Amino acid sequence: MNRAVELGQACSHLLCGKVYPDVICVHEVVRSSSIKIPFVSEKISAGFPSPAQDYVDKMMDMNEHLIRNEAATFIVKVCSLSMINAGIDINDELVVDRSLEAKNDDIVVALIENEFTVKRLKIEGTKVWLEAENPDYKNIYFSEGENLIVWGVVTFILKNVRKRS
Repeated sequence: MNRAVELGQACSHLLCGKVYPDVICVHEVVRSSSIKIPFVSEKISAGFPSPAQDYVDKMMDMNEHLIRNEAATFIVKVCSLSMINAGIDINDELVVDRSLEAKNDDIVVALIENEFTVKRLKIEGTKVWLEAENPDYKNIYFSEGENLIVWGVVTFILKNVRKRS
């Protein structure tokens, strides 16, 4: 698999206003400041421990939690439902690390015919394909000689779960 796609090439298509099937925009991650959020180590199921008790063990820096390789980490915004059964909805943001080697069953951002797509990478022997996590979308199979470019591996899903009225 060829991973030799430069960010500038990928983004130049975005700047031209071209519509992509699964990714609406790509943002470079810049670690300009530290954001620390209280970390509660107590595991919770469907509720929260008594607010009268102090469960904050430490402060967690979200940069350190979400980013392993700053120079190779980007955030992409999703614009399709092809991965809905993997918990990825329209407008979710995906943290993508381009320095990771993609492996079987990883969710990846791939570049196919100059379009970004988000799918699950499947590898069985010499067969490689991209699997949609929604039966309404087709898997993408590759013939011998066709090139799959894995642009990066999805490491986290950023999702707004608050209902809006």
